[in-house]
Amino acid sequence: MHLQEMLKLALLEDAPFGDITTESAVPDVPVVGVVLAKASGIMAAEPLFKALHDILPVRIRRKVADGERFGEGDVLAEVEGGAHDVLLLERTMLNLLGRMCGIASLTAEFVRRAGGVPIYDTRKTLPLWRYLDKYAVRMGGGYNHRMSLSEIVMVKDNHKRLAGSLRRAVLNVRERLGEHVPLIAEVESEEELRSLEGLKVDWVLLDNMSPETLRRLIPLARTYGFKVEVSGGITLDNVSEYAALRPDRISVGSLTKAASPVDISLEVGLKISA
Repeated sequence: MHLQEMLKLALLEDAPFGDITTESAVPDVPVVGVVLAKASGIMAAEPLFKALHDILPVRIRRKVADGERFGEGDVLAEVEGGAHDVLLLERTMLNLLGRMCGIASLTAEFVRRAGGVPIYDTRKTLPLWRYLDKYAVRMGGGYNHRMSLSEIVMVKDNHKRLAGSLRRAVLNVRERLGEHVPLIAEVESEEELRSLEGLKVDWVLLDNMSPETLRRLIPLARTYGFKVEVSGGITLDNVSEYAALRPDRISVGSLTKAASPVDISLEVGLKISA
């Protein structure tokens, strides 16, 4: 579903029969709104602002570029339009903008502490808003994992349980899809890792393992020709310890699952003609 259609539904959710307060209290005069940061963070807004402009007769001018840091009290953008349209979009815009900036800010801190090891997101995103969540990760300096189940093959715990083993699940995929399809295998033990020897596996995801265990298994995985992703239980407090093991990448579900929204407000006033 296109972002514009999603935003139309969000606005309809917020005002199914119109904004009865605004429409009865104030005339639909030209106004200017100032988007103000009430806390510091990393900016992530472009697709949101563009989509709002596409569906409503408003003009949004960014004052901070995406990926840049802003401080408390900074003006992030200006919104121009009729009073009814600007106040209609206010809460939907601020909810999504605050979430996006929060994700970008948390991602940037993970990236800083990872010391050069790439930080990836997961599919643990807000349903229907995955595009914005993953865009925000990129603005924070992170990378996107697969966008959907229709992309890269990723054999996880339930697949191997139903197939009988991790090795059997991987063989099933290769028999059906061939050798050319990228494949990630989630590994939970040394025994599972060893069972993949000789198979066409592009990445192994070493899941929920201690640094001590990873210190043994990362070199072993590389002897089989596998690239190594580390995931599970990665926090700001321990990401530097995991990064010191130099996996090829680290994936972090909390980037999009646990980021706190940045507090952002919209202050609206009459547009004064020159």
